[in-house]
Amino acid sequence: MDTLDIAIIGAGNIGGNLTRLFTGLGHRVRVANSRGPESLADLASETGAAAVTNTEAAAGADLVVVTVPLKAVPGLPAGLLDGVAAGTVVVDTCNYYPRERDGRIDAIEDGTPETAWVAQHLDPAGRLRWVKAFNGIQAEHLLTAGRPAGDPERRALPIAGDDADAKATVTGLLDAVGFDAVDAGSVADSWRQQPGTPVYGAEAGVDGIRSALAEATAERPEAFRG
Repeated sequence: MDTLDIAIIGAGNIGGNLTRLFTGLGHRVRVANSRGPESLADLASETGAAAVTNTEAAAGADLVVVTVPLKAVPGLPAGLLDGVAAGTVVVDTCNYYPRERDGRIDAIEDGTPETAWVAQHLDPAGRLRWVKAFNGIQAEHLLTAGRPAGDPERRALPIAGDDADAKATVTGLLDAVGFDAVDAGSVADSWRQQPGTPVYGAEAGVDGIRSALAEATAERPEAFRG
């Protein structure tokens, strides 16, 4: 895979470990969070990533990862993604936890897939290519569960998006960090990998992930309703 310029917006457990993985692959990574670059000094020192502000992170990036609590999305800086070219791949890892963290979001409760909701806020003109990925794996497993291609214990993760080339880019990243990818359909289909679905948190190979996606139902489980 070519070296990419990657922006990671959000430096929690998932964002921090993706920073570790992607810098370990030799990609150029800028990482930002709501608390400012000073709070990321240790992560930057550990990984060689550049700690920047949210408004600086995405400018010129080849790929952007948005990995923040859903409740924080409307409060992100206006024009956060204006500095990337049209067609740039944006990976959304966000999950809706109405009872534990995010409060009720009516549009999601009414059936808007979480990634579609994030895109509506951050990319209202629809300039960018969105892919749902990395949302259903425990953060620590990103660092510990990867296996070489062909390993019988290699796990698979679902990805969803509207653009085949964008999904191919994310598939390449997944492969490089030790996971197979299973195409879960379009952004409109990405509800199949949201919290509370059979695939969410599943530790399985390609066949098991495909089966779990097929078993999903559109009704949001009670535990994941606001």
